[in-house]
Amino acid sequence: RPNVTSDAAALCLKAGNAALLRGSSAAIRSNQAIAAALRAACAGSGLPADAVQLVEDTSRESATAFMRLRGVIDCLVPRGGPSLIAAVIEHASVPYVIDGDGNCHVYVDRAADLGMAVELVVNGKTQRPGVCNATESLLVHADVAGAFLPRVAAALPGVELRGDEESRRIVGGERVLAASADDWGREYLDLCLSVKVVADLDEAVAHIGRYGSGHTEAIVTGDRAAARRFQREVDAAVVAVNASTRFTDGEQFGFGAEIGISTQKLHARGPMGLRALTTTKYLVDGEGHVRR
Repeated sequence: RPNVTSDAAALCLKAGNAALLRGSSAAIRSNQAIAAALRAACAGSGLPADAVQLVEDTSRESATAFMRLRGVIDCLVPRGGPSLIAAVIEHASVPYVIDGDGNCHVYVDRAADLGMAVELVVNGKTQRPGVCNATESLLVHADVAGAFLPRVAAALPGVELRGDEESRRIVGGERVLAASADDWGREYLDLCLSVKVVADLDEAVAHIGRYGSGHTEAIVTGDRAAARRFQREVDAAVVAVNASTRFTDGEQFGFGAEIGISTQKLHARGPMGLRALTTTKYLVDGEGHVRR
């Protein structure tokens, strides 16, 4: 999206980095206008206009060449869908920080406030479904599934539900379609939600470990011990308790603009703001000091 162009350029400039930007063909004219405005602002402020540069060739060939400019580009930050990420992993020789996809789960525990859980699932799924921090999968403890699933299904009238046999038995096969094996690990980016009834917290954690993308996972519970265990055992950039997955965002975290949400473990994980784009340089002053 074109806002990524201005966000990336501003963050890089503030961190003391030059930005070499390459957007999609769908946004090329917007990106040209944004880059021109930023370059003019740099020049007017006494900074090099070339601190912000736009690659105007939007072909796949240029993208691959871009990923291989080791020695020219210090760090590559891909911002896009699964196909872009796959291309970076396959072709890049430049060090990169993955802006991962978001198969984000909400687990409704046996000790959950069911009214709160409905609100969190509705917000996570429908507030903005086409983004990486939207809720894509719902796991429900078997002890509360009978009470919770009909309520949440009624609260999601425009959302297609794809579930396991137990969720279909509880809500009905007309409302909950049969989930395929691919549905559990899928980032829908649409008004669609996978639903599964789990026996306990162990099964929820195991399911997320198998199908999660390491982006954001959430538990709804009033049991503090269960919440802390979920946070400890689930491996993701953000693990939330009684909060929507939609909060995983640089602005919401107080970072200002972000350049992406990293699902890697080094060097940055989670929303990547100014600090994630700043490296460390040690300046050592001595007076003839030697190590003994």
